[in-house]
Amino acid sequence: MKKLFRKFYTNLFLENRLFIALGICSALFLFAFFLPILGDIPYIAFGVFVLLVLTDVYLLHSSKKAVFLRRDVPERLSNGDDNELKIYLENFYPFEVSVGIIDEIPFQFQKRDLWFNITLKSQEQKIINYFLRPTKRGEYDFGFTRLFVKSPLGLVSRRFNIAGAGMVPVYPSFLKLREYELMAISNRLIDVGIKKIRRVGHSMEFDQVKNYVAGDDFRTINWKATARRSDLMVNTYTEERSQHIYCVIDKSRAMKMPFEGMSLLDYAINASLILSSVALIKQDKAGLITIAEKTKNVVLADRRPMQLNKIMEVLYKEKTGYLETDMEALFVSLRSALKQRSLVVFFTNFESMSALERQLPYLKRIAKYHLLLVVFLRILR
Repeated sequence: MKKLFRKFYTNLFLENRLFIALGICSALFLFAFFLPILGDIPYIAFGVFVLLVLTDVYLLHSSKKAVFLRRDVPERLSNGDDNELKIYLENFYPFEVSVGIIDEIPFQFQKRDLWFNITLKSQEQKIINYFLRPTKRGEYDFGFTRLFVKSPLGLVSRRFNIAGAGMVPVYPSFLKLREYELMAISNRLIDVGIKKIRRVGHSMEFDQVKNYVAGDDFRTINWKATARRSDLMVNTYTEERSQHIYCVIDKSRAMKMPFEGMSLLDYAINASLILSSVALIKQDKAGLITIAEKTKNVVLADRRPMQLNKIMEVLYKEKTGYLETDMEALFVSLRSALKQRSLVVFFTNFESMSALERQLPYLKRIAKYHLLLVVFLRILR
């Protein structure tokens, strides 16, 4: 019984309309002291006020099934992107209610004023959409969703505490992947849509033997097939595939620099994830290496279906350090892990020209064995 009473009064809140009505009753008692003509009017007004308050409390607690709420949060959030969240509301009261909603979002967003006001008729359903943009990877804890329900009288409100979604991980930007996946299908975008096409190449990767048509290169004629079919046949070739593409991410202190709430490391991680996805779509092999004062993680290049998820899981927990990058350790790691010539995309940043000059000899040594592409992250304002 004590717990029920405590739950009752802790979830009961007084509204401004109640204080206004109480002030009017107090003013009537004050005026009645100087104006006896008012008689019993202050007492009647106060009795009506008490009756309305009790009626309001009864209306809010009379229904066993009052208000339904559900907050839909994605299983994971995309770092640096606008993630959509939804709140479903349904009113089971036999009358119209006004609802104030406080959503306890993770403290990383630093938003303390996320408040929604909505009016629901009886048996009406509504959906509230809003967006959150995380700027750091990691675990985000959602709290309660708190509802403050008022009847048409509006003298008091009843609070409902709805359990939250709990912990939601924030991964590197995966919402951008779809956009770049479509762009990777074809190098041409036409007005009617985007479609995948076969690109004929002149590399040494054989595709098929087909009948000769006007415009085919005479140098690709397959004379043996022509003799068997008694018809002119030519070989076709496709672009070379299964090339090894490695994204190398610098995690030194130079990548800790912030820009629009995100560090340079986060931008490098998002770009690496997109580049790896495009490489896999193009049927190349994607790999990953992270480096700081020593080599941290090495994901060997592959094009299996789970390769992108494997890369994402590694990037999910990466953080910057406080030391400079050991380029000699990177060179040794590349020589031991990469057994063939590969495209190495190195995401880094240099604090000064002297820092670049110190690392330049190692970059030249890497370029002797692999195709090296150094990506500088420059802040444009």
